[in-house]
Amino acid sequence: MFPGAQGNYDKSTTMFTPDGRLIQVEYAMETVRRGSLALGIKTSQGTVLAIDEKLSDLQTPGISQKMFQVDDHISVAAAGYIPDARILVDQARVASQTNRLVYDQAVDVETLARKIADLLQQFTQYGGIRPFGVSLIFCGVDRSGSHVWKTDPSGNYVAYNATAIGAGSDQVIELFEKRYKDDMSSEDAILLAIESILSINEEEEDKLSSIKISIIDAETQTHRFLTQEEIKTYYNKLNKAN
Repeated sequence: MFPGAQGNYDKSTTMFTPDGRLIQVEYAMETVRRGSLALGIKTSQGTVLAIDEKLSDLQTPGISQKMFQVDDHISVAAAGYIPDARILVDQARVASQTNRLVYDQAVDVETLARKIADLLQQFTQYGGIRPFGVSLIFCGVDRSGSHVWKTDPSGNYVAYNATAIGAGSDQVIELFEKRYKDDMSSEDAILLAIESILSINEEEEDKLSSIKISIIDAETQTHRFLTQEEIKTYYNKLNKAN
């Protein structure tokens, strides 16, 4: 890029730089990288979704701002600018319920991820607006099995066996590449999720309080949040295994 040209391209969402970049989209992705960690894992028994959500001392516990239930069979975790995530999750909920009304069946996870990715892409194409500064991980179980999809501010969406977004995600993905197995059980995935979050929170005194986990069972296709007592039980199993 020519010296001094950065500022001009950086002011527009829709202008490509001479080397083929959309600077505002890259800024949005940087917002995601600075967000708190979220991860999703596909298992032989369903899916596991986990986040690292630190609360202030006076904040009410038990209410997650970064993990959402979209439908009985789909949950979402976000990293980045969370107010943007709320808008996207509301759109996902409307799309999911519309699918039930129109087709009398639960929406496929890929269909929902694609609809949200299409919306994200629109905000990279028009002037006078900014991209959404958030990435989402969709975890769910539908008629074709268990799925994990990730969207990003560019409008891209990709399926994974296991993935992570937010601060420390590169380190967590490296761990997944070493430890993930196709036949992994939900319990093993929960243990891996806890280990992954702890690996980036080694200096924290109360390591478990920030961990929130949800699971979707493949047999019942229903979503459930784990209690802090359950997470502590899994943490003790992890310590014994190590």
